[in-house]
Amino acid sequence: MAKNILVTGGAGYIGSHTVLQLLQGGYKAVVGDNLDNASEIAINRVKELAGEFGKNLVFHKFDLRDKEALNKLFSSSSFDAVIHFAGLKAVGESVQKPLLYYDNNIIGTVNLLEVMGAHGCKKLVFSSSATVYGWPKEVPCTEEFPLCATNPYGRTKLFIEEICRDLYRSDSQWKIILLRYFNPVGAHPSGIIGEDPRGIPNNLMPFVQQVAVGRRPALTVFGKDYSTKDGTGVRDYIHVVDLSDGHIAAVRKLESSDIGCEVYNLGTGKGTSVLEMVTAFEKASGKKIPLVMAARRPGDAEIVYASTDKAARELKWTAKFGIEEMCRDQWNWASKNPYGYEGSDSSK
Repeated sequence: MAKNILVTGGAGYIGSHTVLQLLQGGYKAVVGDNLDNASEIAINRVKELAGEFGKNLVFHKFDLRDKEALNKLFSSSSFDAVIHFAGLKAVGESVQKPLLYYDNNIIGTVNLLEVMGAHGCKKLVFSSSATVYGWPKEVPCTEEFPLCATNPYGRTKLFIEEICRDLYRSDSQWKIILLRYFNPVGAHPSGIIGEDPRGIPNNLMPFVQQVAVGRRPALTVFGKDYSTKDGTGVRDYIHVVDLSDGHIAAVRKLESSDIGCEVYNLGTGKGTSVLEMVTAFEKASGKKIPLVMAARRPGDAEIVYASTDKAARELKWTAKFGIEEMCRDQWNWASKNPYGYEGSDSSK
């Protein structure tokens, strides 16, 4: 029997790519998503891309804060593990609306863990973030670095990690893998699924792609006087397909070994500056990206990239793609879907 995985937030950017990799890896996937920052069209396209495996995908629209709906789902299906992506993720919005983030991300997760425990499903892969490192004093970031989230979004990830550790300490039947992502970019090589943020993008590459397709006039680069090779901030960008494969590796680790509650960085282990990414995207797209140079944002770190040794050693996973492939696939998605899944500006 194929293993049945519940994927919360599976209609979102990273979730939809991971669901596709699960299906192609021979798993069954049940997606639960409230479609707050996602589209059901993504799920339909994943089904299409999965071909004969598409029949192994089921979608339920619900919110993790609705415990009754969660209980109903777990009563009607048996899950081998849960991959938990669902959560709000805009740093700026989290500063303006901290209670919304604590309610959605933390209470939703506590509900999920309670219902999982009640139904005897105690294997979890959690979508954490490199934001739990705050602004690290040195690089690369190892999993042992001190944790210091600097905004409510990052704190929700940090608190959920602690909740998971406490849960495992209280009940050693739990097997939990916490994945700290660095900067996911790119899209599936088909150009059929990709990132489609609602409103103004919070991250570099969705903003760049919207400039490239004519939706925005220019890219604002925050900070040109960092002590980096070109004065702009350096980050660890990872192709979303590599990131998705990291989740498959984590699920396999939960199945095959006696793991407790472990944390792994998912990145490339390389730093790339903002201007290097923009140049690579210009090359991939053949489009000039107009730039507006602005002052640094308060609290932005100069250089952040991952140490990926632990994931390579224990999950047998390493990122395969470089920034050329990331930009190529991002442009392929953007040029085919300039207004995302809904196809017109009016629906944003």
